[in-house]
Amino acid sequence: MSKTEVSRRSLLQAVTVGAVAVGGGAALNMAVPGTAEALVRKLPGNWDETWDVIVVGSGFAGLAAAAESAAAGAKTILLEKMPSYGGNSIINGGVFAAWDDKWHYREKLNLGTDSPEQHFQDILKGGDYYSIPELAKLVADGSADALAWVVDEGGAELRPTVTRAGGHTAYRTHAAKSGVGREYTEALRKIAEKHGVKPTLGTEVTWIWRADADPKSPVLGVEVKRGKKVMNLKANKAVILASGGFSQNVDMRMSHNPRLTSDYNCTNHKGATGEIHKFAQAVGADTLQMNFIQLYPYAEPETGLLDAQAVYPFNGPGYGILYVSKQGKRFVNELERRDVVAYAQINLGKDAKPTWSIFTEAMILPMGGAPEEIEDGLKRGRFVKADTIPELAQKCKIPSDTLVDTVNKYIQYHKDGKDPEFNKPITPAMFSLEKGPYYAIAQWPAVHFCMGGLRTNAKTQVIDVFGSPIPKLYAAGEVVGGVHGSNRLGSNAIPTCIVFGRTAGRNAVLD
Repeated sequence: MSKTEVSRRSLLQAVTVGAVAVGGGAALNMAVPGTAEALVRKLPGNWDETWDVIVVGSGFAGLAAAAESAAAGAKTILLEKMPSYGGNSIINGGVFAAWDDKWHYREKLNLGTDSPEQHFQDILKGGDYYSIPELAKLVADGSADALAWVVDEGGAELRPTVTRAGGHTAYRTHAAKSGVGREYTEALRKIAEKHGVKPTLGTEVTWIWRADADPKSPVLGVEVKRGKKVMNLKANKAVILASGGFSQNVDMRMSHNPRLTSDYNCTNHKGATGEIHKFAQAVGADTLQMNFIQLYPYAEPETGLLDAQAVYPFNGPGYGILYVSKQGKRFVNELERRDVVAYAQINLGKDAKPTWSIFTEAMILPMGGAPEEIEDGLKRGRFVKADTIPELAQKCKIPSDTLVDTVNKYIQYHKDGKDPEFNKPITPAMFSLEKGPYYAIAQWPAVHFCMGGLRTNAKTQVIDVFGSPIPKLYAAGEVVGGVHGSNRLGSNAIPTCIVFGRTAGRNAVLD
């Protein structure tokens, strides 16, 4: 008998003993003894509501899943614990990586070549090859179709350019016209509503019901709390978990990555607390790579805010943006991936906050910027504007002579077509910093994204600790681990969520 069979048999025996101890009818609960989740729970004797598909979370992944399951004819409910829909997705920076789009912007702008295979290889390399290849390939292969879906079916609008973000080898990052993720959440909400699904707000999932750990034992439904009322919802076909990550749960993130203390700000909404991970584990779900938690290097330094202006440093490297320390010196290759940039900032020392991004007016439109965002950023003090580099240095309290020297060297590197300091690739699309007006924006790392999460297969089925799919349980979006490896390349979040959400919604009905 294999070790897996022995372990499963031992667990089933333990569950049976627990069921007898409470008089029968006990629900599966594999939570660690002594934790808040480790209560003995009895299976519901009756159900308050019955649905075909229950989707947990109303961000990109949840909306996409609900839209697809409802389109396939399933009676679908979309649960959201917060008082408004969208989670992190609605405040996302609105950047979407796809190798092509219906307008073929990359080709028309002569920005080089790209392909799903090139995107796939970038995902693998960007995550230090910790990605599960079949999951990463789903993202690369499905991203262009997902983008077309939200544009054609949901009415999402894009700015007429593509950028090359850190860690990507091609210009493939698209910018939402509105400059934020709401562009896509609204599109997805409209698609879902066409099929009769609206987010059910203020409904918190407080448990996932499953009878036992037998590989044929399905998830039965969920317990929810609406105000003071506790209800049990039955799922005839599937429960789809799309609840996001746990970046706002300091204790949880520190249990996996102790360096990410409360000293770090967080870009996430307040509901990104990770309890669904724990409930899924209690019914046998496996997790992986939970220590891989990403910092966003360009957040507002004092609050951790990820606003429209905080996306400019991310979108700028492919067009020549410059990153400098408060001493006026470069500290990293601007085309490096997020984790490299973030820790290059942190390694400057405890008094290094903030660092700065510097760009020119000529770069704004090509890198996906908009005049109204610039004006708003100037009014709110997010952007600093000057006609000359010495004036910019004075306004940013950066040593003028050092910054002038750094900029002059950077200009020469652009002319020479090579960067001897940091080996950044110089492309024809990049602008020189020779001519102003100049802009600067302060930045500092904040906790941003959880690469680790629930283990799934390519059908988005959640895998149990013995390596088998848990019947009727699916997951999509940031709650899933293994897609991005040790580091997610910026602008891969939206396509990942939508591609996996659509896959989960379809398979939940078909399986």
